[in-house]
Amino acid sequence: MISKIHPKKIAASFVVVAVLCGNAPFAVAQSLDFEFFKTRVEPIFLKRRADHARCSGCHAASTNLLRLEEMAPGSASWTEEQSRRNFETVSKLVVPGNPTTSRFLMHALAPEAGGDPSPTGLHQGGRQFASQNDPDWQTLAEWVRGKKAGGASGP
Repeated sequence: MISKIHPKKIAASFVVVAVLCGNAPFAVAQSLDFEFFKTRVEPIFLKRRADHARCSGCHAASTNLLRLEEMAPGSASWTEEQSRRNFETVSKLVVPGNPTTSRFLMHALAPEAGGDPSPTGLHQGGRQFASQNDPDWQTLAEWVRGKKAGGASGP
């Protein structure tokens, strides 16, 4: 017997299964904007902050979940391919649409501002953001909420 296959139903089922299993590359790819990440989020990783190392300085050599690509010596930014790998890595640490449940945003946020209070979850590079009002934290939150490089929000 030949059955009719409905591609839209299969794709929707895949997204539901992927989200329920905690591994949702397809769903993430639909809601997080790569261009916004490359042009607005990655520069935050390179930014020098008072009393803190640059994110890229530690996370390019890290062995934890947020391992950024190492830039070529003398380079001021990542290649397109490296940015795509950074996007894939960071996307796994967010809950699209919900910044305050996204490990990526909460881990480097001061506990008194709502960040991860767990002693084992302490960010070794210090808390990069003193509050959720920090402009860079807000930029990261916009990306997680689905803001597009052109300014539009959501899928």
